[in-house]
Amino acid sequence: MASFKEIVTKAVIGKAKKKSVSKFVVKPGEVPDTVLGCWVINHTFEGRGVNGVVEIHGGFDVNVWYSYNNDTKTAVATEHFTYEDHMNIKLKDGAVLNDASEIIVRSLTQPTVTDVHTENGVVELAIEKELGVEIVGNTMIKVSVEEDEDDYEVIDDEPNEEDDEVIKEIDEDYLK
Repeated sequence: MASFKEIVTKAVIGKAKKKSVSKFVVKPGEVPDTVLGCWVINHTFEGRGVNGVVEIHGGFDVNVWYSYNNDTKTAVATEHFTYEDHMNIKLKDGAVLNDASEIIVRSLTQPTVTDVHTENGVVELAIEKELGVEIVGNTMIKVSVEEDEDDYEVIDDEPNEEDDEVIKEIDEDYLK
């Protein structure tokens, strides 16, 4: 007859991803004529649970290469931006987000500049990113346990009559 045991283990109890586009403004030292290039580097982030919602705090550096002085000179403006995203993640099987929950945040798509233009002496940017969140928490699984013992196989090492006959036929001088 089988009985059941409960095993407590860690498992993913919630998972979601979110794509977002945010607007930022870079104020270069000179009035830019043309944006020659723009890239995002040093993306860092972390997530934590607050009142049942995952808050993601992050930041990155934006470098804007631009021309100025009637396109005769170039420079690079660097600025650090921070952001905060909130994700209300549905948890599986009635699980609850608490202090024991582990929150894993991944950048599914690195921040990328999708639109850039100059206006009134500043550079306006649209940056798109996609973040994925997994919440790992305690969960319980039930397993069937068999109560029957698993019998050992019996090995008979007792010599039998056939073995005795073979032993008698061995030439004792063979190895000499």
